[in-house]
Amino acid sequence: MFLNTSSGRLKNVFTISFLLIVHFFYGQNSKIDSLKIELQKHTAKDTTRVNILNHLAFQHYRNNPPQAITYVQNALQLAKEIHDESGTARSYYIYGAINMELANFAEAIQNYDNAIVIYKKNKDLNGLEKSNNALGVLYTYKGDLELSLKHYEAAKLIAKQSNNTKSLHKYLSNIGVIYSRKGDYEKALSNFKNALNVNIKNKDSLGIINNYNALANAYYEQGNYPISLEYYNKSLHIAKNSKDSIGVFQAYNNIGNLYRQQNSNKKALAYYNKAYSIKKARFNIKNVTTIKNNIAGIHYENKDYDLAITAYLESINLSKEINDESTNLTTAFNGLGFVYLETKQFLKALEYFTKAEKISLKNDFSYELLDTYQGIAETYFKLNKYDLSLVNAKKLVDLANKSESLFHNKVGYGLLAEIYNIKGNYKEAFENHEMFKKISDSILNEENIKKIAGIEYEYKYKKELDNAALRETKLTKTVETTSLDLEKSRRNLLLGIITFLVVAMVLGSIIFYLKLRNSKAKTQNIITEQKLLRTQMTPHFIFNSLSVLQGMILNKEESKSVNYLSKFSKLLRITLENSRDKTVLLSQELEAVENYLNLQNIENEKITFQLYIENTIETNTIKVPPMLIQPFVENAIEHAFKIQKENCVIEIKLTLVDSKLICVILDNGMGIDSSERNSNQNKKSLATKITKERLDYLSKDFKMDASISIEDRSKYNAQGTQVTIQMPYSKIVL
Repeated sequence: MFLNTSSGRLKNVFTISFLLIVHFFYGQNSKIDSLKIELQKHTAKDTTRVNILNHLAFQHYRNNPPQAITYVQNALQLAKEIHDESGTARSYYIYGAINMELANFAEAIQNYDNAIVIYKKNKDLNGLEKSNNALGVLYTYKGDLELSLKHYEAAKLIAKQSNNTKSLHKYLSNIGVIYSRKGDYEKALSNFKNALNVNIKNKDSLGIINNYNALANAYYEQGNYPISLEYYNKSLHIAKNSKDSIGVFQAYNNIGNLYRQQNSNKKALAYYNKAYSIKKARFNIKNVTTIKNNIAGIHYENKDYDLAITAYLESINLSKEINDESTNLTTAFNGLGFVYLETKQFLKALEYFTKAEKISLKNDFSYELLDTYQGIAETYFKLNKYDLSLVNAKKLVDLANKSESLFHNKVGYGLLAEIYNIKGNYKEAFENHEMFKKISDSILNEENIKKIAGIEYEYKYKKELDNAALRETKLTKTVETTSLDLEKSRRNLLLGIITFLVVAMVLGSIIFYLKLRNSKAKTQNIITEQKLLRTQMTPHFIFNSLSVLQGMILNKEESKSVNYLSKFSKLLRITLENSRDKTVLLSQELEAVENYLNLQNIENEKITFQLYIENTIETNTIKVPPMLIQPFVENAIEHAFKIQKENCVIEIKLTLVDSKLICVILDNGMGIDSSERNSNQNKKSLATKITKERLDYLSKDFKMDASISIEDRSKYNAQGTQVTIQMPYSKIVL
């Protein structure tokens, strides 16, 4: 999980970093050549030469940072020499952009601050606007979202004051990034799409690439991978047409991250290698270390630990060469720590986690610290140093609460529960385990509603298919056994004819008839049970329930969504468990019905449910066939109140009358007669038909009467439908 989290974060960082500059045009080799010629011609030490040098630096800052540094240093030196404040501020700004690309963040901040001082002095609104935007990018990278948003809003305000409508799309995009990081995807997507429309109108290829990536990231974070991939491919197409090597690199890296998130490591590695093969992108060491870390992560996940160690060490050495202490370095240190933890080299693991901790604390890298504290706590736990593990697990939980990281919260509370349990502090162990379970449920809800739907769908329908296949196999075996028995009977019959012709023929006929009837009864019973199982919790109900759950989550109704999912899962488990047994306790059957009703009550508050059980009925001593009541309750919910909007009541009454167990289901809806008039006259309830067939077999099994009747309550001067089931049952002798 650590590796996936890290790779996803790095991907977002790259997308954000490229929002910094919006005036850069691609495929400008002719412009660079023209500027070089102009520089050769203009040898005078004046503002014109300063401007030419700054232009050249800016044209090279992405694809050739070393050359850009040479130009900007010459421009800055000349601007100071001739007291050109405008040129000096511009040089500082470009120097900040170059350092940003090279991951020299302290130098970048210093240069942007130097530029702002001069821009304020000269009341240069355009320069102030760009510098605030650049600092917004930088603080976004550092994880200070509020400070980042502050700078973006400041830049947007300046753009409005100066009537610079062409730059507003840039701030829409950057502010969208902040909302995406905060998890407010609706606002994020709105900002990105508005910015994209402006980019397309202005034919701004870099802006288009950035917003395609931003949209892809937002959909990626929501788990909508097909749409995310579509936008990444659009970004790649524009970058290739623009001959933007960094843009192509970025697209390959992002697509690799997308496949990695879906556990398609082979595809992910192929795209990472494509990105690494772009030589022009390697001028930016940050690009190389990112790809090295991602490739190392793939090797880790594939358990190729030696390859993972090699790649992480290469990334670390590259970062040290340029004195880069960015998140790429801490990611590599943490990565090595987890590799050594996995290979049980605990002292080495601690060594690298400690290095990561030092850098993260120094630079306030809160996300990386989460991984670090997790690694340290788990390593000390493996070393049986529970006190040290406890200290770091608490740090992990505290920081996870501040950062709102559910995954790290789950890991932290799980560790605390284990440690307290080992130390004999069972109260703390229990409380932390309860938090662990609660957060696990929250992760199940929040991280990917599509995963929930997929898991529930797969669990429900695959299990049903497996059960159906198993029953069909048993049915086939029964038929084959019957056929073999018939063959044997016939042979015996032929042999018997020789000596006892008449008697053998009579006995053979009786045996044949009994076996055939028994086989037919078994087959019919199996088919009936299969049909009944398919009527329970219909696909309509499941997908409706999951839609309701998704709505709750998107509305951030955490408590309500957790409660809903808990009841839904419990109902699903009880239904599947009860379907395997011939009889269940009446209390279990009623529990399943009550869970179903509770779930419906959350979803449909207009309906009131009432359950009456006669005092003489002991639900824990009576066993009944499962799944007899729920289909009729579901029919009432779906069909009885199509017109009626208020005062909707469903009652379930259980009574013993002359040793007969009677279940009556009443509703005050439109009534069965009205329902049939408003629908297809020939259409009958599948559940009703199957239940009637089943009761016929059960009455023989239990050797007691079993029946069902459905009546319109109008004949009793009341409104609605009445379903009466005489249920077969057996008593447990205590």
